[in-house]
Amino acid sequence: MPQWPPALHSLGVLWPFRKIPVGVVMRGSKVILRPPIMDDFKQWVDLRKLSRSFLEPWEPTWQLDEFNRSAFRRRIHIYNHWAMQDRSFAFFIFDLKQNLLGAVHLSHIRRGAEQAATLGYWIGKPYARQGYMADALNLLVHHAFRDLSLHRLEAACLPRNAASKALLEKVGFTQEGYAKSYINIAGLWEDHLLFAKLAP
Repeated sequence: MPQWPPALHSLGVLWPFRKIPVGVVMRGSKVILRPPIMDDFKQWVDLRKLSRSFLEPWEPTWQLDEFNRSAFRRRIHIYNHWAMQDRSFAFFIFDLKQNLLGAVHLSHIRRGAEQAATLGYWIGKPYARQGYMADALNLLVHHAFRDLSLHRLEAACLPRNAASKALLEKVGFTQEGYAKSYINIAGLWEDHLLFAKLAP
């Protein structure tokens, strides 16, 4: 297995009755998931720039300082802060040669009676539709149910995004609804299909 920086060894913070795993590294058949670090900046910028026209139609409007190193540092700080607070967990996706492919994240984690979170993901244009994202999502779903004790995962995609809809169905999500004017994508409030997957 690739040797990741020592700072990524598993840590933990206390939560009532359990321990939150932070800094987890996961390996699947095609990909490795680990939290992003500053050393990923160049690969992240290169991949996002290369994939810009491929990604922008499906994402919120990109910021003016999108590729600024200080903006990336703030992003990493927020990821780490929210992970320590059990609010969200972000992972970069790498192939087995440590090439950055994209990212997945669990956000809007709700504890108490819900035990639910929202799933998000993106993949670079050169790596789309090759099975990488399905492997990454299967890893993340397993981690969410087993290690984070979540009961329900939710996801959404644009009705015209057939590839994303097929991906969610492939990893076991079921469409549950249709939300009007749900998320601002590329400057427009867009309708979304709503999906969910429950813990076994």
